[in-house]
Amino acid sequence: MLSSASRLLSVLYSGTNKVDLKLKLRCRQSSEQTHTLVMATISPSLIPLLFFARVSALAVAVLVLFWALAFKSSFLTPSLSQQDLIYAVLHPLLMVIGFILLSGEAILVHRWLPGSRGLKKLVHLCLQGVALACGIFGIWTRFQGKDGIVANFYSLHSWMGLVCVSLFGAQWLMGFLNFWHRGEVRTVRIKILPWHVFLGLYTYALAIATAETGLLEKLTFLQTMRNVQKHSTESMVVNSLGLGLALLSGFVIMAAVSPKYQTIKSKLLYSDTRCLSS
Repeated sequence: MLSSASRLLSVLYSGTNKVDLKLKLRCRQSSEQTHTLVMATISPSLIPLLFFARVSALAVAVLVLFWALAFKSSFLTPSLSQQDLIYAVLHPLLMVIGFILLSGEAILVHRWLPGSRGLKKLVHLCLQGVALACGIFGIWTRFQGKDGIVANFYSLHSWMGLVCVSLFGAQWLMGFLNFWHRGEVRTVRIKILPWHVFLGLYTYALAIATAETGLLEKLTFLQTMRNVQKHSTESMVVNSLGLGLALLSGFVIMAAVSPKYQTIKSKLLYSDTRCLSS
């Protein structure tokens, strides 16, 4: 009797192992097919979004460089030192080019970069890390103001900037621990994935909104305190920069969230919880 039960358990155990082996092989084959599909081509319908995102990013970079270098006297009063002027000019350059543009490019990495998921995660993590460093250094430049820290952090723009960079840092750390760390269980990562995506896009949109409030604050100050005309060249440059940032955010977020541009095979792979837990 005991011998028959032992043989039955042995058969059931071997059958379970065979099923698990077949499942792992199917998941591996599906993953390899997905990687091959992603490496082969970029969806034709995604190309226009990527193109307009890059054009918008280039326009934003040119406009902020032109504004910071051609209108340097607008950033500080003549009585302040050259070092203060450098800090004041560095702030918009670091926050727009270093923080916003690089973080936007990091979001787009998963939409266009060929190769394995590991490569995409590595590039995404590195770009976001550089963007975070630029954001921290950009805020640090405001600490160097002549009137001190408190005097430079009183407005809605400054408060939003601190919240944005803090959220970005927490998001980067969460992404590193839960997506790049090899020891994490896949089921845990898949549960955190929606929150990671949401917080990433929310923080990016918050960065755009923070930049817009900074541009509005600066332009209002120039028009009221420095007698800059409403239709002057500088006013048009600042308004164009704000419009460019709004367009850029739209293209980047649309490329990131549109289901139309997701790979069908990858959706099937990640919808199978048995593959994720294996």
